[in-house]
Amino acid sequence: MPDLLSLARAARLVGVTRGVLQRKIAEGQLSSFDGLVSIEELHRNFPDAQLFDTGALEKTTRIREQAFARRVLEFALPSQEVLAQRLFAKSIELAEVRRHLQAYHDLLVAARARAAAGPADEQSRRTLLEFIDSGLRRILASEPEEFEAGVSMLEAVTAHVTVRPSGHQYLVEGNDSLLQAALKSGVQLAYGCGNGACGLCKARLISGELRTLARGDYHLTEHEREQGYVLLCTHTAVSDAIIEILEASGPQDIPHQQIVTRVRAMTPLAADTLLLHLQTPRSHRLRFLAGQSVTLGASSSAGDVQESVPLASCPCDERNLHFHFARETAGAVGACLFGDHIRVGDVIDLRGPVGDFVLAADSPRHPVFIACDTGFGPIKSLVEHAIAIDEFESIALYWHATRPDGHYLANQCRAWAASLEHFGYWPSAGADAVAGAQSVAGALLARCATPVRCTVYVAGPSLFVDTAVRSLAAAGLPAGQIRALAL
Repeated sequence: MPDLLSLARAARLVGVTRGVLQRKIAEGQLSSFDGLVSIEELHRNFPDAQLFDTGALEKTTRIREQAFARRVLEFALPSQEVLAQRLFAKSIELAEVRRHLQAYHDLLVAARARAAAGPADEQSRRTLLEFIDSGLRRILASEPEEFEAGVSMLEAVTAHVTVRPSGHQYLVEGNDSLLQAALKSGVQLAYGCGNGACGLCKARLISGELRTLARGDYHLTEHEREQGYVLLCTHTAVSDAIIEILEASGPQDIPHQQIVTRVRAMTPLAADTLLLHLQTPRSHRLRFLAGQSVTLGASSSAGDVQESVPLASCPCDERNLHFHFARETAGAVGACLFGDHIRVGDVIDLRGPVGDFVLAADSPRHPVFIACDTGFGPIKSLVEHAIAIDEFESIALYWHATRPDGHYLANQCRAWAASLEHFGYWPSAGADAVAGAQSVAGALLARCATPVRCTVYVAGPSLFVDTAVRSLAAAGLPAGQIRALAL
């Protein structure tokens, strides 16, 4: 196989984000060829990295699974059939390498035998050298591509997918479909049901080999099949692949949806903070961007209620939706939750999503997130999406609490900071929202040497958000690099 790797695979091997590699390429420290980097260049730029130590890959996988709070940790291997196909291809490469090693060995043995049998005169030495040179030319003429065991194993258990025309890249791991893997990596592909019924995730396969995971009810026309169209939700990649499909570039590309969900769980996060877990039907999942909000409506024992609430979960799991509620600031739906008027199994109507509190498409490489109290809900959604994208050089999180249990998921934040080298977490507390916002803004500006390279996302009570935005703007941060959500 060639010694050129995609940025996604290269980042996995050395244990950094794609953003770090992109910065090195932009600064001329790392050479690239059509968006690919060589193993030799990785060795030169990261001499201490154990490129073929799977510990780095296991660490990344563990962090991702913990960060997204998934209940089931799936073994990150493809199905037996897909793995067998990939390993068979690698076995052919390995056999070719062994054949050439045997040819070198045979040449060496023959040269040694000639040297031992013949007289040591000048003509004999020239004849022996000519024999060795011609043998080397013959072998080198059919030299196989370089075979790196560690990289080959990474290719065997993952498939690399490139999306056109955007150029986004992601890896397909385990038994994920092309759609599932894209969502986990933060790639906003178009889709609807996620189970092969609607056809909205239809894409054209440019190159690569796919395998059907499940049969869907949506039938492609004969013309579409001839052009190479497939449903991303029902196929996985056997080999590296290139697909063609449009992506969501912003909130304007996300359709308004209405879904009937059920309450899966109501979990106390602290004494006065509650997590509401809604689950959509398998055939109708919510397509949204991290940081957006929806309107929840329910018929409870206290009457019909509705409330606009920001999502606290990542779009990578579009069926399980999380929301954070504080007792003292709860609206109509939140009050029913704390009053036990809504219970597990109840139906809740969902409409949306709405809002432009999302990651900027042209965001600088250093996003900074500021949350106050339950403003951490939409911030958490953004942070998890930023981790999934894996393109930022650094991520900073400031969380101010005005209530005793305001840092209700502090352990999660500390886990991010401890596990991700490029992640910083700075909590603060104080009942005065204005003073807290000024303090956080001051700390941010003191730590950020070049604020112009940052995009700041602020979410929380109106008084806190307004004060923080004014403080940052007064310090010279451009208005286009400040995004705010007042709750």
